[in-house]
Amino acid sequence: MTRLRYKCLVLDHDDTVMDSTSFVHHPAFLVAMEQMRPGYTMSLEDYFRMNFHPGFVEFCKQTLHFTQADFDLEVRLWQQYIDTHVPTAYPGMARIIRRQKALGGFVCVVSHSFSRNILRDYRENDLPEPDLVYGWELPHEQRKPDPYALDQIMARLDLKPKDLLMVDDLKPGYEMAKARGVDFAAAAWAYDIPEIRDYMKKGADVYCTDPAELEHWLFDEA
Repeated sequence: MTRLRYKCLVLDHDDTVMDSTSFVHHPAFLVAMEQMRPGYTMSLEDYFRMNFHPGFVEFCKQTLHFTQADFDLEVRLWQQYIDTHVPTAYPGMARIIRRQKALGGFVCVVSHSFSRNILRDYRENDLPEPDLVYGWELPHEQRKPDPYALDQIMARLDLKPKDLLMVDDLKPGYEMAKARGVDFAAAAWAYDIPEIRDYMKKGADVYCTDPAELEHWLFDEA
């Protein structure tokens, strides 16, 4: 009989559950740059690298020299774009979410996307609604990699670190999980970039190149 390996899956959103950076976030960034920094461009692969290190906010500060007004405008332009572009869930992740919920487990989301877009994406992809969502609307100091969201999930659902698995494709989710002693699964199916792959392989409790591998590890080997 299948049993839950973890009572709660804490899922990243973009490039973990949703195939979204190539379809939504990278194009949205380029659209914003056309208005804010005409002539500036970035490949999809470099966009993934930038989000891995130094991270979007730090990149905008250090390289694009954003002012607060620039950040406010970029967020508005980003929001306008993603409001009209809905990403598709990876088929394997949809199966994992449904199996976790069917077995009585929790599914929470901690992401750098806005909660309202996360909930929309789950609805539009016919996925069960997450139990809790913590997104970009949090104050900067409470977003990943700060473990605030994990603390809230454990407190509200009466769980311990051993009950959670964090699934993420990038470093902030890994750092957040390790700060609270939560197991970490690397979601390595959106891209294969050597420096990201090597970092994530080194620290992850399980490294999966396809959602089917994660599903097998979660349920068939549990």
